Amino acid sequence: MSDWNDKIIAEFRANGGQVGGQFAGAPLLLLHTVGAKSGQPRVNPMMYQKVDGGYAVFASKGGAPTNPDWYHNLLAHPRAQAEIGTDKVELVARVAAGDERERIWSAQKAAYPGFADYERKTTRQIPVVVLEPVS
Repeated sequence: MSDWNDKIIAEFRANGGQVGGQFAGAPLLLLHTVGAKSGQPRVNPMMYQKVDGGYAVFASKGGAPTNPDWYHNLLAHPRAQAEIGTDKVELVARVAAGDERERIWSAQKAAYPGFADYERKTTRQIPVVVLEPVS
C-alpha cells in the first residue's frame, strides 16, 4: 500500500494536485497526520468532499473491517495539514455524527458509488471526518 500511495503522492505533487487512473477528475487531497503510536509524520492521499466550513474525508479503507490508520492518527492528534491542489491548509479534525454525517455520507455515495460498495463490504459504520481550517 505504501508504494501505491507514494506513486499517487508523487503524481499529485508533480501535477498541481491532479492525478490520473482511478482518481482522475476526483477531488483528492494529501492528508498529513502524526502517527497515533509512533509520533511520526504520515501522508495519505484520499478523496474529499467540500462541505460548509471545510472538507470531509471518509475512513472507508475500501470496506475493510477496521478503520484506516490515518483515522486513528486524527483521533489521537486532531491537528493536521492537507495539500489541496498547490495549497497547504492547517486543519483540525472532528468526526461527524447524526444528521451531519448522514447528509455528507449520502452525498458522497451518490457522487461516487464506489463508497456505497465499501459500505456493503463491511459491518462497521464508515466514519466521516470533517477537517476545518484552524482559525
